[in-house]
Amino acid sequence: MKSTAVLEVIKPGMLTTIQDLGRSGYQQYGIVVSGAMDKYAMRMANLLTGNEENAAVLEITLTGPVFTILEDCKIAITGGNLSPSADGKSIPLWTEIDLPKGTVLKFGPIIDGCRAYLAIRGGFDSPLLMGSRSTYLRAEIGGYKGRKLQKGDVLYTYDSPTEMKKGYRKSLHSELIPEYSNEIILRVIKGPQWDAFTPDSQEKFLASTYEISAHSDRMGYRLQGERLETNLTQEQITDPIPNGAIQIPSNGEPILLLADRQTTGGYPKIGVVVTVDLFKIAQGKPGDRISFEAIEIEESHLLLAEQESAFNLLSVSNR
Repeated sequence: MKSTAVLEVIKPGMLTTIQDLGRSGYQQYGIVVSGAMDKYAMRMANLLTGNEENAAVLEITLTGPVFTILEDCKIAITGGNLSPSADGKSIPLWTEIDLPKGTVLKFGPIIDGCRAYLAIRGGFDSPLLMGSRSTYLRAEIGGYKGRKLQKGDVLYTYDSPTEMKKGYRKSLHSELIPEYSNEIILRVIKGPQWDAFTPDSQEKFLASTYEISAHSDRMGYRLQGERLETNLTQEQITDPIPNGAIQIPSNGEPILLLADRQTTGGYPKIGVVVTVDLFKIAQGKPGDRISFEAIEIEESHLLLAEQESAFNLLSVSNR
């Protein structure tokens, strides 16, 4: 399939990488899933541009980059509001946008959230590795040469140059656009080692507010607050770590594990964030405050089914 040079990096921002839904099916071999931190925003960006949901996008973290558009193209920007502009004019989020060749696309100060997602019609062209184009920085694989973007990098799309059309453009209904807050409530189901924690620690976990530490990244967020204790008398057997698992190391402070998490771990897990709330923590940044609310696993399944039905409807209307 022919690809076209579509975007040149003028400034890369703090951390801009190519991501998709991740490298699933390889955890048994020690290969992390990786992929977009906020999969809701990433999938919506692709639907708005007419892509498959798993097309590769750019994940832009905290400090915004600057790009030159090399060919007419169709884009959508979702997720955190990093003040995007085209040739100095503010552009809307959660809406498809036509950009002509020569446009300077710039991201500026954060208004809300932490990560923005830039999808382009056709998806970004990068090597397919174990079924994914996602960047995993620690192993230097996937994405653009296994690294974050740098000044001078040129990205390609699988789509041919887009004909500019005036008038109608797709945008997401306001009811489907999430709000981001620095006071985050995460719904959790009790973790596989819930009963290993003392009753006092179980109560503290659900009654306390934690702060996201500066020592946080795509692998996991360290949370500062009440220290939790187990009643274990020996080490736990290592077991799998799902996305959103909250493990408690020996210092008692929770670590919320995310996209680049390790495949297995031995620290006890007090809870797991439900899938539909993972976007909230993905848009959290150091200093934001987090509290937890326990729900039953059956409710988490219903919440996920409701969200997926919305994606299915949008996918059908996108064809």
